[in-house]
Amino acid sequence: MNNLNNIDKAFLGKITGIVQDRLSNEMFGVSELATELGMSRSNLLRKVKRITGLSVSNFIRNIRLEAGRNLLLSGSMTVSEVAYRVGFGSTSYFVKCYHDHYGYPPGETAKNIDDKPAEAKKSRSKVVNIVIGIFISAALIISIVLVLSRSGSRTLKVEKSIAVLPFINDSHDSSNVYFVNGLMESILTNLQKIEDLRVVSRTSVEKYRTNQKSIDEISDDLNVKYIIEGSGQKSGNRVMLNIQLIDAETDTHIWSEQYSREMGDIFQMQIEVAKNIASNVQAVITPEESVRIGERPTDNIIAYDYFLKGMEEFHTETVEGLWKAIELFEKAIEYDNEFARAYADISLSYTLLEIYQAEKKYLDLVNEYADKALLYDPELSQSLAAKALYYMNTPKYEKALPYLEKALKYNPNSSLVLGVLSDYYTSYVPDSEKYLEYALMGTEIDIAGTDSIEASYLYLHIANSFLQTGFIDEAAEYVDISLKYFAGNMYSLYVREYIIYAEDGDLERLRRGLAGLLELDPLRIDVLQELAKVDYFLRDYESADSLFTRFLEIKEDQKLDVYNGEDAKIAFIYSKMDKNEPADKLTEKYGAFAMNDRSVYRNLNMSVYYCLTGDREKSIDYFRKFSKETRYNYLFIPLLKIDPLMDNILDHPEFDELMDQLESGFRDYHEEIRKRLKSKGLI
Repeated sequence: MNNLNNIDKAFLGKITGIVQDRLSNEMFGVSELATELGMSRSNLLRKVKRITGLSVSNFIRNIRLEAGRNLLLSGSMTVSEVAYRVGFGSTSYFVKCYHDHYGYPPGETAKNIDDKPAEAKKSRSKVVNIVIGIFISAALIISIVLVLSRSGSRTLKVEKSIAVLPFINDSHDSSNVYFVNGLMESILTNLQKIEDLRVVSRTSVEKYRTNQKSIDEISDDLNVKYIIEGSGQKSGNRVMLNIQLIDAETDTHIWSEQYSREMGDIFQMQIEVAKNIASNVQAVITPEESVRIGERPTDNIIAYDYFLKGMEEFHTETVEGLWKAIELFEKAIEYDNEFARAYADISLSYTLLEIYQAEKKYLDLVNEYADKALLYDPELSQSLAAKALYYMNTPKYEKALPYLEKALKYNPNSSLVLGVLSDYYTSYVPDSEKYLEYALMGTEIDIAGTDSIEASYLYLHIANSFLQTGFIDEAAEYVDISLKYFAGNMYSLYVREYIIYAEDGDLERLRRGLAGLLELDPLRIDVLQELAKVDYFLRDYESADSLFTRFLEIKEDQKLDVYNGEDAKIAFIYSKMDKNEPADKLTEKYGAFAMNDRSVYRNLNMSVYYCLTGDREKSIDYFRKFSKETRYNYLFIPLLKIDPLMDNILDHPEFDELMDQLESGFRDYHEEIRKRLKSKGLI
């Protein structure tokens, strides 16, 4: 910025002074700065981008970081004090941004007093990220690099990344909105089939339907290089569509087109649009992808119209909306009884209608419609996901995996498939490494923008997966980011309590933290059972009995099929409280659960079952088998050592040796991952 004219220098000096005067106010951002200057947000964004090449939010953050560095060099304040003084609400987030900006943590500032300016540091950091080699899997490396860069400086954008904004209805007839939304989603779906593109999900862009943010701001929010805007209408048998592709970094239109087609040509128009967009961003479309993009969902326009109306109801995500969607999808099938996507979405609708319910009244219908969808299109990602979700609601849940893997192959940008895969590897077949992989991939296409609840949950997944693999510092960093997006995320709040427990091992403190969260919402069944478990580990069986009884009452009242693995603890507590009949029923129920478990925890669950029934030798035999596992949740080790159920085998001659073997295996596995991550500069 040495070649700036005097006017630009004066402007930057003015806004720098305004930010410095409000440095400690973490809420002072782009809108507040624009108000102070008497400018519109869009004019401010364009002017700062032209002069500095930075977004306004990044420019403000750099001022904060520079001030933070000066305070650190004074040596009179701690890192935490500096963070809050310069407007960072989270110390860990300040540390992250500082490291990204300067190339070293705040604690090493004094050693780098004569170091190069921040911009040189950024350039070097980009080169390091770009040349990262293979670690665990290609998808995992790409995702980690992108997520880490986005959560810090957000300056690294994927070259072929696209967000399709909600289309505008050009018609005065509001009843045509469903049709325009359908055009947008169809084009989005075609683009998602191209592996060479990163396509942000519909969920992530929906918030911009009524949001007046500029293209530059949306690009920064979603970390994409290209934005697609469109508008359209249906008039009689004719469809009009205006569409434009914008390079968000330069705010230039690189391609636009006006289409006017007969309804019968709508599918060809959608195919042309997707291929034109891909061509203009130089994305490679494989022959197989070209075939999939070229497939028509139906040859019947009336069926397609009913389908689009059904999708509009489906996306309301309400029980009423799902029933209306099913009715409209059925109407579509009346006009085309080979309409695979309609069958698939009926199956998905029935799945959503009873999600988490213990009694699955519609499971046969879920399977029937999924099979019909696969019959008419075995490569449709929705058909494959529908069948996978059927299996995940049966004892044969491991059969879901091949369907999910195929679905991801045919639609590598599907937020639905990535979300289900993430859930599969955390709830059904626990595998922390895979969970981390798919959580990170899901974040890339479903970031959902700044300050969004969706983004908070996505970062929660990453925090939780880091915790499960034993990366406590990283888990703390990402749970703070999650809470920065949505401070009321209850899941993030209690995961943070467990992260602190992983650091200090203080069960009493953990109990106080969870009790405080339960006071905020006494009906939170997840927090309730977590607090009950802590009382169990503290051997406060009277309190645990009271909490678990409330837990079971809520579970029964809401007919929830969740947390079945806790039945052993409840049975043990009931036996301690002389509630022998319910204890026996829960013991039997837990035995069936353990016997049918196909996860890495099966042998541990069987060991617990035989501890519960008093068969010491069978218990140690299964524990011996479990001791060979390495990919389990990090928190299992400290909690196993104090688990009352394990008292039955604690004094067995082999127990200590097996615990050592279990810990050693996990340490080796963890260190192997840590070395690879550190060698690539990712932690």
